[in-house]
Formats: sequence, structure tokens, C-alpha cells
Amino acid sequence: MLFCNLRTANDSISQDERGNGSSQGEFILLSLSNDPYLEKLFFVVFLISYVLTLFWNLAIIVVSQLDPCLHTPMYFFLSNLSLLDLCYTTATVPQMLVNLQSSHKTISWAGCMAQLFIFLGLGSTECVLLAVMAYDRYAAVCHPLRYTAIMSRSLCWMMATASWFSGMTVSIVQTCLTLRLPLCGHNRINDFFCEVPALLSLACADTSTNVAGLLVGSAVFLPVPLGLILVSYSYIGAAVLRIRSAEGRRKAFNTCTSHLVVVSIFFGTAIYVYMQHPSQHPQHQGKIVSLFYGIITPMVNPLIYTLRNKDVHRALRKALRKQCWMQRT
Repeated sequence: MLFCNLRTANDSISQDERGNGSSQGEFILLSLSNDPYLEKLFFVVFLISYVLTLFWNLAIIVVSQLDPCLHTPMYFFLSNLSLLDLCYTTATVPQMLVNLQSSHKTISWAGCMAQLFIFLGLGSTECVLLAVMAYDRYAAVCHPLRYTAIMSRSLCWMMATASWFSGMTVSIVQTCLTLRLPLCGHNRINDFFCEVPALLSLACADTSTNVAGLLVGSAVFLPVPLGLILVSYSYIGAAVLRIRSAEGRRKAFNTCTSHLVVVSIFFGTAIYVYMQHPSQHPQHQGKIVSLFYGIITPMVNPLIYTLRNKDVHRALRKALRKQCWMQRT
């Protein structure tokens, strides 16, 4: 259905001088600065961030699959999160790097819509997945003896599938609503990539339905998962306080701290962008926040989860030793 709508909208653009996008069927993405030296600096920083994001997230996925000791619900969901972050950045950063090296900072209409659909779908999926990961930590800390029975393989797959399905469903709805908006030749997007608030600000028609849909969707996928996460951690906190040994409390605390940091960063920036009217977004602040959760967060997520994780460190060392041995032989 989405692809039919895309084709229909694309045809209507070509027949009506691209009225739904611009007269050339493309959008202009406005960067942080017009200074060529600053743009070169941004290019280097974003390129390094993108390479590190690819490397660290791929490393988590590969190690989690290869090491039998990491075949647990926690690393299953962490692999899903790493896959999300990989797709998240790949949908936006390559185009951003191309524009930073070019004097024409444009993106095609079809590319913009694809970017909108992918970014919104993956972001919504991550909201639900982080709530699922909080429930996994609740089961591990509050019910350690029944953990493997509660978090069965079938339940893990069902929860991960539900996360992806719900995220992509809301993205289809929001993208279809955005496709209906006439833009009347307005094509200057005050952001690094195409996302709903930036596109709504270009519309030359009543956007109340779109804004209402965006706020309802944001309310479902931001405060609700965040509330479930906080409830899970309230039970976890009570359970940790009942642990008698200091070593046991420290281990339980370390298990949950990394997830809480990721939740704070992701939900804090997403709520700032999506839980207010598009017309109220401060231009430069909105760009910085979008830059933060679009590039920085996917890069630091693997570090936050693995920096103090001895299991991942051991698995990485084991994989590197095996690779070195294979090269020598």
C-alpha cells in the first residue's frame, strides 16, 4: 500500500510541476553552517562517527552470534538494537556526507520520502525495543531462578517481532499522512535529513490532522514505553536493595546502568523533537538535537553497553585470537 501511494504521489508531482515537493522534484537540506572550513570539519567528524558506528555495532552483532556464551535474551535484544542503529545511521549519514562535500545540498523527493519512512520506523521500533529490554532486565534481577523459563526463545522472538512490526506500522501511517500534504514548491528543509516535523513546516495547507497524528503517535511510542521502563526499574531498584551482598548489588546495578543511560539519551532527545508542535521547534537547537540522536546516539550505544561488560570483552578477545591464529596458519 505504501509503495502504491509513493508511485501515485510521484506521478502527481510530475504532472503538477512537482507541487508536492519542489519544481525540480528535490529538497534542499540546510546544514549547520555555510562556512566551507566548518563543513570540512563536520565531514571528517561525521565520517569518523559513521565508521565507528558501523564497526562497533557490527562487532556486537557478529560476536553475539559467534560466541555460544552470548546466546542469551540480553544479547539477542542488544543485537537487534545494534541492527537498528546500523540501519538508522545508514539511512541518513551517507547522504549527509555527500551534501557536505557538494555545493548543491539536495536530496531527491523519493530519497527524502524513503529517508522519512526508514528513520521514523526504526526510531519507533527502538522505543518499543528499549521497553522490551527493560522487561528483560526486570526478569533477570527480580526472578533470577525463573529467568530462562520466563524469557523463552519464542517469547524473545515474539517481542522483537512486535517491536519491529509496531514501529514500521506507525511509520507507514505517518509517511502516508505526510505524502498527502501539498508543499507548493517549498523545498528548503531546515535539517540534516528528512523527518516529519521538518516536512510539516513546509506544507502550504492545514496540517492539524498531521500534527494531531504525530502527537498521538509520539504519545504512544514515547511516554508509554518510557513509563513501562520506569515501572520495570522501580521493581528492579526494590529488588536490588533487598540483595544482602555488596557484590550482588554491584553486579545488578552494572547490568542495568548501561540500559538506563541509553534510555535517558534516546528518549530525552526524541521527546524534545516530537512532543511539541513543529512550528515551535527552535531552528538551530532542533538541528543539534536531531544530529545528536541521529548520529551520536547510535555511535555511543555500543560503547555504553560494552564498556564495562566483561562477557563482551572476553568474546571479543576470543574472536580476535581466533582470527590471528587463522591468519598465521
